[in-house]
Amino acid sequence: MPTDPPSPEPADPAASAPPVYAVDNSRGVQAGDNNIQHNYNTVMQAPLPAIESVSAVPDLSRIPLDTALFVGRSDELDQLDDVLNESGRATVVAVHGLGGVGKSTLAARFMHLHAGRFGFRWWITADSAAAIDIGLSELAETLQPATRELPVEQRSALGVRWLATHEDWLLVLDNVTSPRDVAGLLGRVRTGTVVITSRQGSGWRAVETVPLDVLADNEAMELLARIVRSEWPEGDLTGADRLCEELGWLPLAVEQAGAYLAQTRTSPTAYLELLARFPARMFTATAEGGDAQRTMARVWHVTLDHLAGTPAVGRLLRQLAWYAPGGIPRDLLAGVVGEPELSEALGRLAAYSMITLTGDAIAVHRLVQAVTRTPDPTDPHRHPANIATARDNTAALLAATIAGLGPLTPADWPAYRTVLPHARALLEHTTPDTDTTQTSHLLNELGRYLEGQGDVGTAIGYHTRACDSYQLLNGPDHPSTLTSRNNLASAYRSAGDLDRAIPLYEATLADRERVQGPDHPDTLLSRNNLASAYRSAGDLDRAIPLYEATLADRERVLGPDHPNTLTSRNNLASAYQSAGDLGRATPLYKATLADSERVLGPDHPDTLLSRNNLGYAYQSAGDLGRAISLHEVTLADRERVLGPDHPSTLLSRNNLGYAYQLAGDLDRAIPLHEATLADSERVLGPDHPNTLTSRNNLASAYQSAGDLGRAIPLYEATLADSERVLGPDHPDTLLSRNNLGYACQSAGDLGRAIPLYEATLADSERVLGRDHLTTQIIRSNLDRARTT
Repeated sequence: MPTDPPSPEPADPAASAPPVYAVDNSRGVQAGDNNIQHNYNTVMQAPLPAIESVSAVPDLSRIPLDTALFVGRSDELDQLDDVLNESGRATVVAVHGLGGVGKSTLAARFMHLHAGRFGFRWWITADSAAAIDIGLSELAETLQPATRELPVEQRSALGVRWLATHEDWLLVLDNVTSPRDVAGLLGRVRTGTVVITSRQGSGWRAVETVPLDVLADNEAMELLARIVRSEWPEGDLTGADRLCEELGWLPLAVEQAGAYLAQTRTSPTAYLELLARFPARMFTATAEGGDAQRTMARVWHVTLDHLAGTPAVGRLLRQLAWYAPGGIPRDLLAGVVGEPELSEALGRLAAYSMITLTGDAIAVHRLVQAVTRTPDPTDPHRHPANIATARDNTAALLAATIAGLGPLTPADWPAYRTVLPHARALLEHTTPDTDTTQTSHLLNELGRYLEGQGDVGTAIGYHTRACDSYQLLNGPDHPSTLTSRNNLASAYRSAGDLDRAIPLYEATLADRERVQGPDHPDTLLSRNNLASAYRSAGDLDRAIPLYEATLADRERVLGPDHPNTLTSRNNLASAYQSAGDLGRATPLYKATLADSERVLGPDHPDTLLSRNNLGYAYQSAGDLGRAISLHEVTLADRERVLGPDHPSTLLSRNNLGYAYQLAGDLDRAIPLHEATLADSERVLGPDHPNTLTSRNNLASAYQSAGDLGRAIPLYEATLADSERVLGPDHPDTLLSRNNLGYACQSAGDLGRAIPLYEATLADSERVLGRDHLTTQIIRSNLDRARTT
């Protein structure tokens, strides 16, 4: 039966980049050159050579070296092909995506695949307006060496004129920072084919665009294998799939990791360990001959430098680094920066492919997140203090999102489901020594929610960390610490681990009596919960006196009509029922129901619970007429008040189905159990403890109908799921094993039933004790099977 809920605590696929050409980029170029507005109509001081008459010489093309390590990208290459085939005499296409995703490599591959299609091909590193000028001037000089002595501006204009007066050429403008940097050139040149690569995905207007994403998982592993095998043919690639996943299938990261593996003879598994222990070092590590500027740590630094004019961008990205990579609701960023700064910062990050933005959600590449949250005192975008502030703000925002909500209230579950994946990400990437009070609140509330959802393993982990954090922050006697300890004990009890739950309940009760006093409501709560743990362990000799004392103290301290007092009365009645003392249990249930209807109202959830429990008492007494009537009324009221999908409603439906089964009315029992199981799987999930109980009960109904062909497979599936979800020693798992043995016995398969009973009895005696009711049932079943 239910006990008091725990007290809430407020509150580009390439092995290498295209080569760098011998271009002198240091001729007075300053950091602000991205804002140069070049005028291609510059008046030249010397007469222009007749460059219009110069024919293209294919051998003079400037193209990057092809790479045998290129993998995948067939769809994107086809898309580029389609754009060229569908366009007229002039084509401009922009390939855009996150830095390191392989835009340059794709463009280089396209250049090589279409060598016979163009009479002349030219590559320009176009990361600034000045760089574009230099690339165009070198084009003019290559085609007509006599222009070598002209100023850069004149040679650049000649390059533009040559492009504008010829058609059979392909020009790649690689790594363009902004559409405005190429607007003048595109306005003058209306012939030939221009392929642009850029991190900026917006602002291209009439230019066709091809978005580029990360590699498919198999392509990333192929790229990694090729890089490693080229230098280390016998290398151990065990764990390559996990490494590529951790790197988010980003080509640059896979390239960097592969080169490191090959040079250092390191396995993917070992690399993952190094990445976890030394992220700052590994994000900058390059193999011999590698480009230190093309590493995971540096590639996005350039983008953030470009975005420095929007101060909120860095703050926002550091915040996003602590969430899960996908599905980040905009609502979870409330308070980071205000509007319109928030929308403007999101827009700029999306424009430069640092995030993916939809109307209501945000996604960030996991490696962008990993680098962003890795402190580096030398990087202004990753200063340790700023990263720590973002981490703590994330914990506070997530905790505030579920503050005041009920982890056991279905109407509040959507908020918990929204927060959970992002809280998991935050907690996985932080250590307990960095936890704040808000982190502890978050752990506590999510632990209670997950316990209610049946994920007791994770709940125990969260409550354990919350306990440690509260104690570190507030000391062992602080009320929050004691509440957290109570909640951890509750999670152990839900997991069936009474050997840890009971001592923890006992210690918490002793500390609360000492710190808060014997009459404090929290102390009374601890006493009630300890009694419930004793009852779960079958130790009614300790449970009943403690329930009786707690009820008396609550009546004295809180009053006879306080909801907690009514709960105590209900729990005492349940203990009497467990002891087989229906003479005391039934009248107490009746009195509690009457008081609940008077104090709380007939539709209050606690009143509905009291009515359900009274029906169960009638059922235990064999009074199925009154039991069924009361179960039917309770089910109707719960459907009306709580809704048909509320967990309590599903329990009522299950209880009514079982009452029908006991009454021999299988025509109503089986369809009701089948419908309840389907609804439980849909609402709670297939692994929720209540769903497992529902599956067990349906198997029991099939068995009662003599349909062992359906009962035994369902019992077997339920047992397997219980062992996997709850563990082999959970009381529900032991009952499930007993039930399978009973079905085998009913089928006459004693060779299977007896060993199953024997193993279950041994486990039950070890886990629950020789005198526990479950142990007694199993022993009785074994005795009957042996004498059959």
